[in-house]
Amino acid sequence: MDAVDPSPLRRFVVAKRTITSIFDQLLDFVKDGSAFVDEAWRGDDPGQVAVEDQSLELQSCATKLRTIREVLVRRHMKVAFFGRTSNGKSTVINAMLRERVLPSGIGHTTNCFLRVEGTDGDEAYLTTEASNDRRSVTTVNQLAHALHMDPTLDSGSLVKVMWPKSRCALLRDDLVLMDSPGTDVTLELDSWIDKFCLDADVFVLVGNAESTLMNTEKLFFHKVSERISKPNIFILHNRWDASVSEPEYIEEVRKQHLDRCVSFLAEELKVVGLDEAPGRIFFVSAKEVLSSRMQRAQGMPETGETGGALAEGFHERLREFQMFERTFEEFISQSAVKTKFEQHTVRAWQITEAIKAVMDAINIASADRKICCLEEREGQRDRLDSVRGQMNRLTDNVTERIKTLTEDVSAKVATALSDQIRSLPVLVEEFRADFNPTQETLELYKTKLLQHVEQRLVGCLSLRCSIGVLRDIRDAQRHMIDSVRPLLSPSVHDQLSAPSASFDLSYALGLVALCADFQENIEFQFSLGWTALVSRFIGASNAKRALSGPDPRLQESSTFKDQMVVYVATGLVSVTSRASMTVLVIGGVVWRSVGWCLLSVSLSLYGLLYLYERLTWTDSSRERALKHQLVDHVARRLRAVVHVAGSACSQQVHKELSSTFSRLTQRADLSEAELEGNIRQLSFRVQRLENIQRRSKAFRSEATRIEAL
Repeated sequence: MDAVDPSPLRRFVVAKRTITSIFDQLLDFVKDGSAFVDEAWRGDDPGQVAVEDQSLELQSCATKLRTIREVLVRRHMKVAFFGRTSNGKSTVINAMLRERVLPSGIGHTTNCFLRVEGTDGDEAYLTTEASNDRRSVTTVNQLAHALHMDPTLDSGSLVKVMWPKSRCALLRDDLVLMDSPGTDVTLELDSWIDKFCLDADVFVLVGNAESTLMNTEKLFFHKVSERISKPNIFILHNRWDASVSEPEYIEEVRKQHLDRCVSFLAEELKVVGLDEAPGRIFFVSAKEVLSSRMQRAQGMPETGETGGALAEGFHERLREFQMFERTFEEFISQSAVKTKFEQHTVRAWQITEAIKAVMDAINIASADRKICCLEEREGQRDRLDSVRGQMNRLTDNVTERIKTLTEDVSAKVATALSDQIRSLPVLVEEFRADFNPTQETLELYKTKLLQHVEQRLVGCLSLRCSIGVLRDIRDAQRHMIDSVRPLLSPSVHDQLSAPSASFDLSYALGLVALCADFQENIEFQFSLGWTALVSRFIGASNAKRALSGPDPRLQESSTFKDQMVVYVATGLVSVTSRASMTVLVIGGVVWRSVGWCLLSVSLSLYGLLYLYERLTWTDSSRERALKHQLVDHVARRLRAVVHVAGSACSQQVHKELSSTFSRLTQRADLSEAELEGNIRQLSFRVQRLENIQRRSKAFRSEATRIEAL
């Protein structure tokens, strides 16, 4: 059933043999010309100084011609197969080779790029990029095992599979078939194209007839089209045998696939016209074709995959596969001859006409290299501008985030400290120490008590705030590192370190210094005495002012209500001190009204209460009074510094985050300096290449003289 006509691929083989012969003749011609110029230069004529440079250039041309000839010997036609995982790319290649050369089956079997080409030997082997050692492969299973057992292979690796030409006729005509992992297994499509696709003559997109074209496949070929002008693309809808199960929908599904693929090739990629696009799309079943061809090769009758009858429509699918092969061979042979040999052919004829063409070739090569350097320099400049712009945006973002975080820390610490102030009575009551009302021991007692309170406050603040704050700091530092890392060059990546774990939030309240002005009053005060009653009604501070007289400095800052209370109390005190007679008169009136017995009893109870309180006023009472007074004093002082404490903690956080970002900024500066160095180096290379171009143009006039010889 397969075509027996001579393969169009022979056209490439003939063209390669012809141009190789031309370059052999051209190389001999340049050697003769170089020998002649060198001989003339070595003569006694002093006017041959310029010929010395000409001789060197001709020798350089001879070296380049040898190199070109070696390249031509290695030239071949290349077809690259792409598609999603398990779409049958390897099976299509096997069907074209008429043998199970590559592993295929369910799942992700091809984990790297496989380059299949022919070898004149009788033994199949493979080599990898990491090693040129030949690893013998005789079966597909051995090949699959070798690929999956090599830990150095990834989706961007290349493995060359050298298969005997005696076993595969397709490989005898300098054809290389490139199998690839699925386009959906990686995002590194650009590196794939640059590494494996730029020299491809034909691309074959192997799709699954049971699904439509996916965005990953389209994205890949859009990237290919950006780098290669109008690439030759074929689309194979593999597994078309699945349509047999629904014969009533075959034509409708085929039309849907065909319309979408035509639109993709002609309207999206614009690599062919609408009238040419259908000729690039085929509906096949590679598995059926491979099975049929292998059975025929073994002299066995053609059967289905399970040994039964062939699926309905098999022969039609086989003819379409053969049509694809024929069309593919026509396109790749024409494309390869044009892309691989056309430039060298033009150069060969130019050199045979005159050595002038050699100088033109040098000029072209210099121009090509200069364009590459200019593009690379432009890319480095774009990269530098991008890094600077992103760093500026990142700086604004980080500054805003640090500001927000420090404000949150300040508010959190202030809130926590305010809550802890309400628990001061409990913290003070927990303190236990020997109490002695003497001045020396009393100062030591107050110092220890304040240290105890500060220690407990700091512990509670740390428990409530530190864990969350430190977590936020670590998150912010990791965000900074993750944001800066893509902007750094690989040489600076190793200098990045994890966020420091040594930072801890400090809550230094300084209660001892803060409460240095505390003056306790642990003298006995009768609860029904005049001072106690005044303090109870108008407050301790107002009572002190009332009993001691008005203070002009305090009157300026007190409220109207407080002043009125103090004035009333002061008036009462004044009246009492000046009207003792009035007291006696009132006492007489009371005595006349209630009787002397009741008055005596009241005075006795008042005296007994005074005596009881006076006798129970011990050191323990003094300690309780001191603690109560200290609680009030510490609470007032802490309320005054709540926001100061929050601000101090926020400043610590700001300093830590700012220092982290400063270190990252320094790394970014190193990367920018490296990019600037690369740009300077590329500028130097451009200048050097421009100088080479100028020299090649100067030698062109001398080549014209040689042409006249």
